[in-house]
Amino acid sequence: MDPREQRKWLREIPSVEETIHRIRLRGDTDSEIPRFIIIQAIQEVFQHTRETILNGTLKEPIDSESFGQQLETEVTEKIRYLMKMKLQRVVNATGVILHTNMGRALLPGDAVRALTEVAGSYSNLELDLHTGKRGHRYRYAEELICQITGAESAVVVNNNAAAVLLALQALAKDREGVISRGQLVEIGGSFRVPEVMAQSGVRMVEVGTTNKTKASDYRNAIGENTALLIKVHTSNFRVVGFTEEVLLSELVQIGQETGIPVLDDVGSGCLVDLTRWGLPKEPTVQESVQAGADIVTFSADKLLGGPQAGIIVGKKKYVDGMKKHPLLRALRLDKLTLAALESVLSLYLDNDHVEKHIPVLSMLTEDADAMRKKAESLADEIRPVWNDAGVIEVICDSSQAGGGSLPETDIPTFVVALTHNCWTAEKVASLLRQSTPSILARIDHDRVLMDPRTLRDGDSTEIAAAIKKILNHPDEGGDSK
Repeated sequence: MDPREQRKWLREIPSVEETIHRIRLRGDTDSEIPRFIIIQAIQEVFQHTRETILNGTLKEPIDSESFGQQLETEVTEKIRYLMKMKLQRVVNATGVILHTNMGRALLPGDAVRALTEVAGSYSNLELDLHTGKRGHRYRYAEELICQITGAESAVVVNNNAAAVLLALQALAKDREGVISRGQLVEIGGSFRVPEVMAQSGVRMVEVGTTNKTKASDYRNAIGENTALLIKVHTSNFRVVGFTEEVLLSELVQIGQETGIPVLDDVGSGCLVDLTRWGLPKEPTVQESVQAGADIVTFSADKLLGGPQAGIIVGKKKYVDGMKKHPLLRALRLDKLTLAALESVLSLYLDNDHVEKHIPVLSMLTEDADAMRKKAESLADEIRPVWNDAGVIEVICDSSQAGGGSLPETDIPTFVVALTHNCWTAEKVASLLRQSTPSILARIDHDRVLMDPRTLRDGDSTEIAAAIKKILNHPDEGGDSK
């Protein structure tokens, strides 16, 4: 595009006010959309258009009218995008139960009600109702945690990275922590064990190799400046084949012989034995406590099934020191998270039936026959609106725990598979993702797969409604494939 053509198309870009008037006339936007959102959308689209004109990448329009219409369409799409840039509910049809990008664990109904009640009223957050004096905000949560895990003491913070950071600072700052090379992992959200140790002020002493670490490696690394022996559950990372690792019981024995405390980061926070439902063994917090670990850290929003939080349990002499650490205030929970956490923990007091009350455990333990029935029910909801658009099938597939939990486990399930006669699976998935509410699905072999394992009551009806709208108005969202 020569300079004259560039100047021509730059002049064709209308004013902001003219564009606002034109898109209002088109009726493509809700009249209640804030004016500042519309102006922001216009400015961003116009700036991008100017850049494409000046760098010569603009596909030259047919005429001025088509150029203006294209700008108005881009502004309308940008407005829709900006209006969706907020935390909102989505429908998870991926079958990934602890999907990190979707907020991990769903809360039980009791926890949601507890959260809502505390959010809409005053509470006894730091008030002892018996004495009328200031109370301890974590008292009830810590009592529940100790009762469930058998630990002497407990403290809660805002996530497991914070729990590890606090424990390291309180127990080993400016001293050494011994850890196996095979456990220097990076977990979701760029949580890198070496970086957390460095931030805490603990000097890391690596022992063993990536695939083999022996008890003697720990013993040989212990010196006068050693303050902590560390074991980290590797979450979604596995080394298989020619491997060897030190059992927690062995590490505890070394710690007892040398007087050095042992920190066990179990990560996923499992509080029940999953093998009773035929799932693979996942280390429980109770087992770490019983094995004699001095400090155990774990997440609350993974297999525990609660809100985002980090929990520290262990020997009273170590945990109580953390409660007095100045870092704790920066890491503390707010009243809403605390209300939800207490509610979820209380459900574990009925351990025999806990899977019925906690969504994460319910999803993990539902068998394939139940999934087949749910998939067929979902297909029945979709079939009338999918109609002649393509093929709809119920097929075998696998769900995933997600969140770094049970990484090698495929959970048998049944899914609804959609194939459109004209559109690619990517386009169908994109249109679903941009619907309201947003519906997230998987793609496999050019089919959109919807797993009922992660659907909630009412989701099937919303999926059918979204598909109906997409088929009738495909230009309101999605890509152009």
